[in-house]
Amino acid sequence: MTMNISANLLGLDNAATPLGLKAMRELQTLNTQAPDTASNAQIMFVVMNTAGLTLIPTSVIAIRQSVALKQGLGSSFNAADIFLPTLLVTFISLLAGVLAVAVCQRLPIWRAKLLVPVLVVGGLLAAAVAALAQLPAEQAAKIAGATGAGVILGIVMLFVLVGAWRRVNVYDAFIDGAKEGFSVAIQIVPYLIAILVAIGVFRAAGCMDALLAGIGSMVSAVGWNTDFLPALPVGLMKVLSGAGARGLMIDVLQTYGVDSFAGRLAAIVQGSTETTFYVLAVYFGSVGVRHARHALACALFADAIGLIAAIGVGYAMLR
Repeated sequence: MTMNISANLLGLDNAATPLGLKAMRELQTLNTQAPDTASNAQIMFVVMNTAGLTLIPTSVIAIRQSVALKQGLGSSFNAADIFLPTLLVTFISLLAGVLAVAVCQRLPIWRAKLLVPVLVVGGLLAAAVAALAQLPAEQAAKIAGATGAGVILGIVMLFVLVGAWRRVNVYDAFIDGAKEGFSVAIQIVPYLIAILVAIGVFRAAGCMDALLAGIGSMVSAVGWNTDFLPALPVGLMKVLSGAGARGLMIDVLQTYGVDSFAGRLAAIVQGSTETTFYVLAVYFGSVGVRHARHALACALFADAIGLIAAIGVGYAMLR
């Protein structure tokens, strides 16, 4: 479970999956519910995965840098300027998911040991956002980008130094993990095909287009700013398909520009949300759980809060 959460923190979704499936199998051995019914621990673990606290959105940063080079922005473009907004949004999403599960399971969450760390981290992030919001957008983006680049470099160096200190052959460890990931990929193919077919039907039937048109009409009717609408499909699709959301994000980056408000907001949404239906189908399917209880409702609640937070943070830090 720790390795799974660590992989999610680094934005390594593909690496997190085999670790998460292994953790689900271990949790299934402790399941006091019926074998086909999710336990409280499994629900909390899955919702934490769907809320996915991300420290470094590695893949999104790489895509932004690639598109920026094609658009002629050059190597001076800092693709890591979404680091702080993404971290803040994922923290809010994770907190919403955990609180939703805690309410459903009647967990004793009002304790100092839990509340103090949450308040401290939340206060630091809120202070950082408030400080950046007072600066011009260009200067705020430079500071956020420099912070993100520094954190990424520091973590990479930390891995190298710890590996050398413990005399771990990092390359061999990587190869062993890749072998295990291949076997896990074969195991989840049936569940993956099922969820991808369902997603394909949803899109082909025009449901996504109808949903976006309805949201756009409501936003325009109340007189709100609609600059966020081009990035909204990324968040809605990410709940269903990571590959589909990635394609939509690239389309937004290419259409509006990688350094535009819509482009940066799409990148934040892509880096701070998770493929909820995919995670639930694959994780629960791998251990034969058919009754997810309140897992889906809590996960979708966290997704909704995360998407709203992404739009709010985008207007506060990117405008």
